[in-house]
Amino acid sequence: MLRCDLHIHTSFSRDGESTVEEVLRRAEAIGLDAIAITDHDTTDGALRALACKSRVIVIPGTEISTKQGHLLALGVTRAFPKGLDFFEAVTRARAEGAVLILPHPFHMWRHGVGRKLKAGLSRVDAIEVFNSRYITGTANRKAALFARKIGKPGVGGSDAHHARFVGYGYTLVDAEPDAAAILQAIRDGRTSAGGQMTPIRSYTRQSLKSSWKRVQARILR
Repeated sequence: MLRCDLHIHTSFSRDGESTVEEVLRRAEAIGLDAIAITDHDTTDGALRALACKSRVIVIPGTEISTKQGHLLALGVTRAFPKGLDFFEAVTRARAEGAVLILPHPFHMWRHGVGRKLKAGLSRVDAIEVFNSRYITGTANRKAALFARKIGKPGVGGSDAHHARFVGYGYTLVDAEPDAAAILQAIRDGRTSAGGQMTPIRSYTRQSLKSSWKRVQARILR
């Protein structure tokens, strides 16, 4: 079984705090086998990671900001336009061969597709049933229940925005140590999710910092 963190942000995300190199060093230090770099609406961080020398397998990806919420596309090296309709984003990502994961689908403040578009749950390959950036575990439990109900694999990710939280959420994948094999195993449902919660103080600080950046961006428009 491979231990993988399938949801990580770097400084290439507008709210990311650590460099690609820092993320890779952290992943190596804690013994992860693979990580997915999923910066918001860009694959620049993933491409940078692929160019780095590391024993950790890098799965390129991106977190797409659709009109209805966020969508993780793994196995892609090209970004997708921000603000697409969710189903259009699914179609475009599928055309690129992406494995699609619905991240934090029921989180109240973090663009969860499941709260607005229940039909979206059936259009992905897997559902993120453990996300470490929750104050309570209610939304994770709801995601796990829905994944079982509709027969979708469950995966986990840290959703780390700082390197020190890489690996706080993880997916155990029954696959050979290869990016393509890991992606196929996710499609096949050979996964289980787990982890620990990001400390509340750190999660709150990151959230406030991100909110302030959005306010500043609106002021400067």
